[in-house]
Amino acid sequence: MKLPGSRDIVESHDRLLAQPQRRETDAKNEGGGVWSYIALNHQCNFRLWTEEDQARRRGVPDSAIAANKRNIDAINQQRNDAIEKMDEHLLALLPPAAGAARLHSETAGSMIDRLSILALKIFHMRIQTERRDASEEHLETSRARLVRLIEQRADLAGCFDALLADCLAGRARFKVYRQFKMYNDPAFNPYLYGAKR
Repeated sequence: MKLPGSRDIVESHDRLLAQPQRRETDAKNEGGGVWSYIALNHQCNFRLWTEEDQARRRGVPDSAIAANKRNIDAINQQRNDAIEKMDEHLLALLPPAAGAARLHSETAGSMIDRLSILALKIFHMRIQTERRDASEEHLETSRARLVRLIEQRADLAGCFDALLADCLAGRARFKVYRQFKMYNDPAFNPYLYGAKR
């Protein structure tokens, strides 16, 4: 399996957003290996976006917002697990890093996660530019933001490709960083393990 390039990743993110019936597709159908975790990560980010929007509702029972928050925590855990899996798969496709290679502070999987979030921002900002019920000022602000988001994604995509090229050439390396999310773990969250006493 070859390393994924940013162009393929961006196209995959946009394709999944453009096809509502595929947004909730089983990520394992996305080609296996690193691609299954790229799809799973994107699916998690899509679900997080929806839950975060719903968690800001007014006029609903507090229990509905609490349910959103619990869903956010669970999905965020899956998202972080997918980032770690992307890094594991990408590192397996790269030659072992030499000791002289500079350590990159952000992992390739984290960059793919950020590309996914930018895809969502672009998708939703584009919707704002097409609203018929919004003022011209809102539409103009949305159009300017859309241009900036597209530029930011292009910049990040270039940085992602440069990182992988540097890793292939032995100039850079990254590690799998474990997030060790403590808030979801009943053994580490004092409000969870303390409740057992």
